Amino acid sequence: MPSRNANSSRRSLFLLSVAMAGAVLLSLLISFTALGRQFDNYAYDFLFRLIQPKPWQPSSIILAIDEATLSKYGGNVGIRAAIADGIAKIKPANPAAVAVDVILAEPSTPEIDATLEAALAGTPNLILASYLLENETWTNPIPRFRRYAFSVGHVQASFDEHDSVSREVPLEKVAGHDRHWSLALDAFRAVNNVKQIEESPQDLRIGALTIPSKLRDNTIDGRTIRVRYPPLSMGRLPRISIAELDANPALAARFTGKVVFVGETALAAGDSWSTPYSNGKTTPGIEMHASEYETLVRRNFLTDASNLAVLAVCLLIATLAGVIFALGSGWLANTEAALLILGSQALPAIAFANSTVWDWMPGTLTAILSISAAATWRHLLVRRALRLSENEKTRYQKAMQFVTHEMRTPLTAIQGSSELISRYGQMPEAKRKQMAELINAESKRLARMIETFLSVERLSAGQMEMKQERFPLPELVERCTERARPYADRKQIEIDVENLPPDELTGDRELMEYAVYNLLTNAVKYSPEKTRVRVFGEDDKGGRIRLSIEDQGIGMDKKEVSRIFEKFYRTKRAEQSGEAGTGIGLSIVEQIVTQHGGTIDVESEPGKGSRFTLVLKRAS
Repeated sequence: MPSRNANSSRRSLFLLSVAMAGAVLLSLLISFTALGRQFDNYAYDFLFRLIQPKPWQPSSIILAIDEATLSKYGGNVGIRAAIADGIAKIKPANPAAVAVDVILAEPSTPEIDATLEAALAGTPNLILASYLLENETWTNPIPRFRRYAFSVGHVQASFDEHDSVSREVPLEKVAGHDRHWSLALDAFRAVNNVKQIEESPQDLRIGALTIPSKLRDNTIDGRTIRVRYPPLSMGRLPRISIAELDANPALAARFTGKVVFVGETALAAGDSWSTPYSNGKTTPGIEMHASEYETLVRRNFLTDASNLAVLAVCLLIATLAGVIFALGSGWLANTEAALLILGSQALPAIAFANSTVWDWMPGTLTAILSISAAATWRHLLVRRALRLSENEKTRYQKAMQFVTHEMRTPLTAIQGSSELISRYGQMPEAKRKQMAELINAESKRLARMIETFLSVERLSAGQMEMKQERFPLPELVERCTERARPYADRKQIEIDVENLPPDELTGDRELMEYAVYNLLTNAVKYSPEKTRVRVFGEDDKGGRIRLSIEDQGIGMDKKEVSRIFEKFYRTKRAEQSGEAGTGIGLSIVEQIVTQHGGTIDVESEPGKGSRFTLVLKRAS
């Protein structure tokens, strides 16, 4: 049978496990809130700036419509003329593809549209832009322009609803049965001459390229991709404005073999987005399209860690926090806890360096909450141990005072009798025999007192081994009754045994015999002469047996009944009856019954006797 300390230890560890699981659950719940997502975004932006990719040679170039270009071509009304002029100048340089980020959904003047049509005709791998309006209507290019395009790509952005930062862009947009891939994705598809994109729930495949982009059922963006912008050391992607190209036609050579993104960079155009690099500044939409294309070409994808992996790591962090404070305390545990928190901070950075986005909040919160909970558990455990130690100290002091006081009577009797025997050598034989019997009786009483005291302490400390054996209840009661009957005969008290179920019990026969014998002798001890003690049993529900011992003695009031099983508590009936006792026998009985999985009930009234009922498990 497990000791009380072992059970207490298991309960403490169970509470620690519950606290750690609660820390993980609370951390994940907070992480899924808007506040948690915002902190994750801030951490993502920080890592984005901290861990930048190495510079590379871009495969794309921007043909910009900047302030100087707008001024040269007459403002917004001259954008189509500017595009026509710019494309006409770079077309002889044989660019790999041309993606135009300007909506051409409405006709302009016949002269301007004719000029633009002439420029678009024969442009290699031409990609035109479309935009999805709020009423789910596409602003597709007019047919006279559309017929020269390889495809039409959407130029939609995706912004975080809390800070309007664009950290990922949608690869597709769907309205009804009409779907457009992103402008950059169509440019990549055109350059690689891929007509059809292969799709799966987890990714897209364009020829030899696999793009990790999970299909999201409950979002308007469907599939998204995190854009890897050029590092700050590299600067922005190559950009030449149409005004510069017009002033220096030789610049057209820089467009040879490049994917050209044509669009506005003028701040007045309003087509600029915040990115993790922004720090208050914005990036033109056309540059973000070009950066998306560079991400595809370089296969430099950032993928999100799976929810299962995040959960597993959070559970590991909580487990480590629990182990740290379960096995240690003080400065060493605090140092290990600090290292665990630092490790939770390093994990997102290590993951980001390996192209995995690991949310910052779940691990950080789990580390903080689990360490706080584990440290609190350790503090409470130490406080509890200190409190128990103080209580134990006080209890032992009281116990020793009580036992010392109780031992005085038999010791005094032994000492006095031995002195009389030694002093009076010619003492009559009858008197000498009386003194010897007194010494023998008091020494036995002293031995029983010491043994009882030690037994209760061993049982309290869980040091008494509980045997597991089967034994019949009637046989147990019969043995106890035979031992108690001589004591009852001296007071002319009858012990009647009635209706005992013929069932067996499981446990330690000797301890159970001690418990029943103690209750029987107490019933005799506190009963007047020529009365009756009943021992009877009955079946109880749930596979249990009720064994009752009833006397016709002095009885007890409710206050005494509530304290009857306290160690060293002595009732009024002990004082009134004049019977000596240590006040610990019933405490041992209660512990024995509890250790056997049973309970003990007391019914008593002053002057009407007492009934002690053991509710015990029947042997299976």
